[in-house]
Amino acid sequence: MILALEYHRSPARYLAAARLPGRLRPAAVPSLAPLRLSHRQPPGKPGPGWVRLKTVLSGICGSDLAMAAGKVSPYLGPLTSMPFVPGHEILAELLDDTDGMPAGTRVVIDPVLPCRARGTGPCPPCADGHENRCDHVNAGRISSGLQTGFCSDTGGGWSERLVAHRSQLHRVPESLPSERAVLAEPLACAVRSVRRIDVPRGTSIVVVGAGTVGLLTVLALRELTAAGPITVIARHAGQRRRARELGATETIDPSAALRGLRRITGGSLVRPELGPGYLLGGADIVVECTGGEGLDTALRLVRAGGTVLLSGMPSKPVDLTPAWFRELNIVGSYASRGADDFQAAIDLAAHDGLEGFVDSIYPLTRWRDALSHALSAGRSGSVKIAFAPHNGTSMHDGTASRDITAPKNGGAPALSGGTPPLNGDSTDHLDREGADG
Repeated sequence: MILALEYHRSPARYLAAARLPGRLRPAAVPSLAPLRLSHRQPPGKPGPGWVRLKTVLSGICGSDLAMAAGKVSPYLGPLTSMPFVPGHEILAELLDDTDGMPAGTRVVIDPVLPCRARGTGPCPPCADGHENRCDHVNAGRISSGLQTGFCSDTGGGWSERLVAHRSQLHRVPESLPSERAVLAEPLACAVRSVRRIDVPRGTSIVVVGAGTVGLLTVLALRELTAAGPITVIARHAGQRRRARELGATETIDPSAALRGLRRITGGSLVRPELGPGYLLGGADIVVECTGGEGLDTALRLVRAGGTVLLSGMPSKPVDLTPAWFRELNIVGSYASRGADDFQAAIDLAAHDGLEGFVDSIYPLTRWRDALSHALSAGRSGSVKIAFAPHNGTSMHDGTASRDITAPKNGGAPALSGGTPPLNGDSTDHLDREGADG
């Protein structure tokens, strides 16, 4: 038997969480979310090419928080199977030998479950090398699931064991600490985002939101493109500091976004009688990284003919009049595109600016504290919160093994300086992590 945190279908709990006022979510969502800590049989291998894994660390993504808080679009409902174990940002150890990697090798997982894993197809997108666009995510030898962490047959990172197809696995260098390696999946999503658009040299870019998605997108833009000035809209001082360390040229508080961008880009500010203002002029590219109302902000900050890149998972209706009137290009970016994106992500994970990104690591038995902390991460100064399902056992970090134990101050078990879980006021859309992948 293994310990696992399971998500069960419960419309009543889902709707109750969705109706919570923002300020109450960090304290109340963990109690209302349809999650259940249980002992269950470990998942079996669905077919050839599948291997068993022992979870080392698994991050809490903004999409996981949106699911717990009742903020996920019904569009995705048919692409999951219940009950599932969340957790798609996964660092694990192999329990089986596979493809030249012996048992015990540390790997990160590309959570997408395309035709190769399902034993179908290939469908047209998979045949074209776009497995993140697979048409068979509800077919084949495993249950519906757009990713590991949303499929009942595979398990997920919020458990002690799971299974994955060998095509999902990417070896982690011995030199890369575990708390950096667990960032590979959200980094791969950021790499995919910046590769979805053309970024000519000197392009002006605005990143809306400075949670995990926004900060890693800044790093990918600065390291992988010829972007010019990068302006980040971030509410909290810690977010603004990290954004600058990762390559942002300037940071702006959301309350000053329109005025600040008018100053930077030379546009003019227009204020309708009803609703928020917008720029005539603006940035060449605006990247939406909040998974909330940030899309409305992005549409109002981009220049005519410019591009809005959706990196966060949209969760709220938005006025698309700017897209029509200003002839905007709206580009979506989902997950990552396989080995090239993951290799770039693993390389980026060694960047000095990511030191301390994962600052609090919880055992599964403290899952309510972990979710509460993640929901208030922006205010508390944290970025990425993670689970260590085998908390208290030795863990290989690339240089030595050490035990993960709770700090004496009662805060979260941490590899890089614990931050106590906070039950402060809720964050708004610019404080959320967004959909990390």
